[in-house]
Amino acid sequence: MATSRKKAILNKVNMLINHRIFLFVLLVCTIIIIVNLLSCAPQYGQVVISRPDEFRRNYEAKEAVILKAITLVFIEKRVGRNVEINQDKHTVDSDYVIQDDWRTKSHAQVTRLNWKECEVVLSVITEKKTKTGWEMRRLLNKEQYDVFFSTIELKIYEEMSRIE
Repeated sequence: MATSRKKAILNKVNMLINHRIFLFVLLVCTIIIIVNLLSCAPQYGQVVISRPDEFRRNYEAKEAVILKAITLVFIEKRVGRNVEINQDKHTVDSDYVIQDDWRTKSHAQVTRLNWKECEVVLSVITEKKTKTGWEMRRLLNKEQYDVFFSTIELKIYEEMSRIE
């Protein structure tokens, strides 16, 4: 009887030790994740740039269709207000959207390359208000611009299907 009681006590002690080890490992993992997230947070919007980033993509469509698609994407993504198409210069521009200490506007230029292709140069300009004025910051990376271009491509196909 004493041996079964000792075994039961040892089992409870082992379970308690295993539970404490599990909690310790969980705590260490949580601390590592939090430190990693905190180390990445300051990079968001901290890169000051002197010129807006420009990314390029080619599409097989007419300028008018591409300009309309870009306008729809700018409105949908809310990267500017009062989005306007300039048919003469083949551009789409927007006014600033201001939110807290940040403001954003966008610009796109469409250039015909040949009889079936056009190049789109896209730039989303983000600025942060500082004591000295507005500073241009890099908020979007290549991956976010790729999402923009994919959405523009989708809108181009939608516009082409409406026209025909």
